[in-house]
Amino acid sequence: MQTPLWNLSPVGSVLLIGMAVAALPLLALLRQGRAGSSGALVSALTLTTLFLTFDLVLFGAFTRLTDSGLGCPDWPGCYGQASPLGAHDDITQAVQRMPEGPVTHSKAWIEMVHRYLATGVGFLILVLAFAAWRAHRQARSGQGGLVPHPAWAGASLVWVCVQGLFGALTVTMKLFPAIVSLHLLGGYTLLALLTVQAAQWARLRTAAPLQALPLRANTVLFCALLLVLVQAACGAWVSTNYAVLACMEFPTCQGSYWPTMDFAGGFSLWRPLGLQADGSPISFAALTAIHMVHRWGAGLLTVALIAVVWYLRALPGLRTARRVLALLLLVQLATGLSNVVLGWPLAGAVLHTGGAGAMVATLVWMLVHGQAHPSLHLPAHTTLREAT
Repeated sequence: MQTPLWNLSPVGSVLLIGMAVAALPLLALLRQGRAGSSGALVSALTLTTLFLTFDLVLFGAFTRLTDSGLGCPDWPGCYGQASPLGAHDDITQAVQRMPEGPVTHSKAWIEMVHRYLATGVGFLILVLAFAAWRAHRQARSGQGGLVPHPAWAGASLVWVCVQGLFGALTVTMKLFPAIVSLHLLGGYTLLALLTVQAAQWARLRTAAPLQALPLRANTVLFCALLLVLVQAACGAWVSTNYAVLACMEFPTCQGSYWPTMDFAGGFSLWRPLGLQADGSPISFAALTAIHMVHRWGAGLLTVALIAVVWYLRALPGLRTARRVLALLLLVQLATGLSNVVLGWPLAGAVLHTGGAGAMVATLVWMLVHGQAHPSLHLPAHTTLREAT
């Protein structure tokens, strides 16, 4: 008997579990005595939500890389139950029918824990949006200091709902590569939105004077962010199509610097997993093309980020963030290489996904702390050191 893809009967129980997950960090913040200041509480809540969202991105990668994305074949529960405990018999029967299939008891737990964590993060963002608007009203009435505009918190709330829809479609569309890739990119987008808020709070609450960056430096950072996002999209396409193993050596692939590749087949975007748009199996040449495009993009991004780190060396306000960006680049190179030569190890693959998210957050943080001002538009002969 085929399991219905959508079964909303356990939605209330799943929401309650998510609320319990969100309650843990909220109670921890209150116990630390940060509720005395509205701004301090919202700032701490923003950082906590950002940290847990990053953890969620990592756990989402772990879920995908352990082939647990269909550990429960329906949504939002598991065989119509709120947890794998209630679905024990159904899972057992699925394992008996297909011992090597996508459903096992461990995969079901991994998938449901991911849904619980996602629901918890959603509730935290809901509380954050409410707290940000409340702090904004208090500031406008003269009852508080400067606060970031709450529209960012509102945008985060809207986007986390979009992410929830992508998560549901990931299951109901059977790991459709375009949907899974968009789900991962949506996670990075959520990280970026929360990083903007965390950086704004840090900028407002710091005691040190802050200087805006020259417009050229902001342009460089923005271009670097776009390059990272494009490469992250390529990486998501590699992962969701399981194209990592198309090339098992470096710097060559299949003994050649230009192996047989099918770019049209590899980058046909709207198709089921493992198939072409016409329903035929995807070719190995298409998987090779996906892998090689990501590899070439990694080389281009490496050169670009080295240039960015060197270009920003004259800006003392970004010294720490610049070092973090350089370290993350090294981590990405090491984990990306390990995925190829070590046969896609789980730890390296998860860290590679997390490293891309950390790069996005770092570049967004640098952009917020260096918000440009028209008066800092430099003449061609002015150096960055002179500007700062």
